[in-house]
Amino acid sequence: MTELPYLDEHDRQILRALEQDGRRAYAQIAQDLGISNTMVHQRVSRLKDLGVLKQVSIILDEKKLGYEWSAFTGLVLREDSDSQQIIEELKRIPEVIECYYITGSYTLYIRIVATSSEHMRKLLYEKIDHIKGVIKTESLVDFGSAFKRNVPI
Repeated sequence: MTELPYLDEHDRQILRALEQDGRRAYAQIAQDLGISNTMVHQRVSRLKDLGVLKQVSIILDEKKLGYEWSAFTGLVLREDSDSQQIIEELKRIPEVIECYYITGSYTLYIRIVATSSEHMRKLLYEKIDHIKGVIKTESLVDFGSAFKRNVPI
């Protein structure tokens, strides 16, 4: 783990507590850590200002919401310089839930969710392949996450 000079052990403990439950009351975190409520508030504000703590959000269960299919898809672009325009088009497709710049054969790598194989086919062939500047896509079906975690704190 890389030591960050602007994070001390209290910061790390607060981050770990929030990582376990982002809705946890600051007063409860303070009590559990044996520090003041004010200190937790100040530290969280500082971590937000530094950009270390980006947001507190919920994690949805895709399968329970009907999204049985998921794929990682690499996009080959006509011009890498068109990537921003293509990203804006991808943002308009709600089923595209992640997008990354990468090196190698593709310029962009996206993650798509779909309710069925037919839905996935339509997303790929009728939406994504029709975005101006996308030359080719290549998809790998995702059978489920073995694990996902944040970086070490």
